[in-house]
Amino acid sequence: MQLEHYISDLLYRYECVTVPNFGAFLSQRVSATVHETTNAFYPPKKSLAFNEQIQTNDGLLARYIADVEDVSFERATEKIANQVKSLKSYLIEGEVVAFENIGDLKLNNEGKIVFSPSYHLNYLTDAFGLSQLVSPPVTREVYKETVEAIEKVIPITVTAEKRKAIPYLKYAAAAIIALTIGGFGVSNYHINNIATQNEMAQEEANAQLDTKIQEATFIISNPLPTVTLKVTKQTGNYHIVAGAFRVEANSDKKVEQLQAQGFKARKIGMNRYGLHQVAYATYENRFEALRVLNEIRESSNEDAWLLVKQLP
Repeated sequence: MQLEHYISDLLYRYECVTVPNFGAFLSQRVSATVHETTNAFYPPKKSLAFNEQIQTNDGLLARYIADVEDVSFERATEKIANQVKSLKSYLIEGEVVAFENIGDLKLNNEGKIVFSPSYHLNYLTDAFGLSQLVSPPVTREVYKETVEAIEKVIPITVTAEKRKAIPYLKYAAAAIIALTIGGFGVSNYHINNIATQNEMAQEEANAQLDTKIQEATFIISNPLPTVTLKVTKQTGNYHIVAGAFRVEANSDKKVEQLQAQGFKARKIGMNRYGLHQVAYATYENRFEALRVLNEIRESSNEDAWLLVKQLP
């Protein structure tokens, strides 16, 4: 049984794939990047990591193997256990365990598993079809020679020698300065006139408003008591999903049930199939969310799963 093939299939859909009594492969979305030296553009992807401390059997891998190989859940669990024994024996002997399209595993001097991820496969489905792109460097042309050629035909800069050769230029310059000063004067006059009119209109409006306020009478014989509400908003992108419902009333009932059990349950919107999703709670820390998810799967709901999404 090629265990890495099943793990690879599940990494497309899930953020955590646990191999019982061995560890968990985790994935996290990484934004698109640009290499400044090579001018290479890399599309968004899922970066892979391995956590040896997460070893609880959540049933995800075993159920998938059972469906693919058409065997019972117990038989799939047994196959995984046999594969884990072989993997551990290879690691103890100092060999490197290579998981195709996932990465390499080996033991360090302290007996801990060190994971080196593979970059041959992008598990982010949103980036399907996108590949690495290398852009040629941007060159900026200098137009100095072109400008100098134009100046030979149409002089742009008037030097002192040219002013002496063309005496009427000084009169033209004086006329331009006079027109500019006159234009500024007229513009400032209109601006000041408009500002004065606006101030007069504002003062008149304020006077009318003060008169109406003074004539009005406000009587509150029985004022309402002050009520202070403390609302705690759940934040984070990691949501433990309890289920999805076609009828919204059923989702409201599920929220009430979970809240009665002590969860900070809430509705987190509709999925792409038009179903109303209900979450046990929302977390900012992924590992804390995974820990609670494992507890829920072991105690009450084997079908609970982790949704990684930024809610509005």
